[in-house]
Amino acid sequence: MSLIPEDRVIITVATTGGTAGTREKNPNVPEQPDEIAKAVYDCWKEGAAILHIHARDKEGIPTGDPDVYSDIHRRIRDLGCDIIIQDTTGTGPQVAVEDRVLCLNADPKPEMASLDMGTMVRNRGAYEGTYTIRYGKTLEEWAQKMKDAGVKPAMEVFSLSNLREVKNLITKGLVEKPYYVEFVLGHPYHGGIDASPKHLMWFIEDLPEPRDTVWSVLTTGKDQLPLTTMGMILGGAIRTGFEDNLYYRRGEVAESNAQLVARSVRIARELGKEPASPEEARKILGIRPLQGAA
Repeated sequence: MSLIPEDRVIITVATTGGTAGTREKNPNVPEQPDEIAKAVYDCWKEGAAILHIHARDKEGIPTGDPDVYSDIHRRIRDLGCDIIIQDTTGTGPQVAVEDRVLCLNADPKPEMASLDMGTMVRNRGAYEGTYTIRYGKTLEEWAQKMKDAGVKPAMEVFSLSNLREVKNLITKGLVEKPYYVEFVLGHPYHGGIDASPKHLMWFIEDLPEPRDTVWSVLTTGKDQLPLTTMGMILGGAIRTGFEDNLYYRRGEVAESNAQLVARSVRIARELGKEPASPEEARKILGIRPLQGAA
């Protein structure tokens, strides 16, 4: 059973990312608020319903500054774009843990925010050995902050054990129906589970409260397209964009986030599905209509 209608798919685009998506790897990565807003507008026109934001400062370094998030949010709305705004609270090791939730103070507020459902240790790259502790109590505190702010958590699950924490938040009433869970596969930077059809099925089969949950597939690197396609077939939402994959195909950097969204939309249509509009996605996810929208 899926809460998403059979002829629809909800597409999230993550345009920028934290530390992995750099211009050294792909010069087309948007970093500044005006660049991000323009990229988002193009993705929205292609069919993206949700935007996942990582803000960066003027030097291109990840930041938790709510003023920067506010600037991005306003620029997006000023373009007449009604995409669902989802901010990150994962940010990156450059930002103090207590500052990663400051995006909830942005004006206008985000409608959603990511919530990593477990402790993560960076096991490669420039920040190898650094970690972010997320366990029951800390997750409960952050979920409560989001609930108080009227922001829906996108609970990001990197391993099967993280589903225990999802169940805990549900049991304690810290998240509201319909729940939103994002399966993160093939993310070796944080030691996440490998990307494979078998592991995706494990996540789906072990999902707490499946009748009240919208789930989404987030896969990094070369496995992104096969597993997001599988996710669509199985009735899930999907995520694409430069945070997860900088390439269009092996050896060819993507020209834009919109190019990746357009490809997912083409595949969805071959499967008999249309991309859900932001308005449709809000109804499915139980998010209030955008203020001022028709």
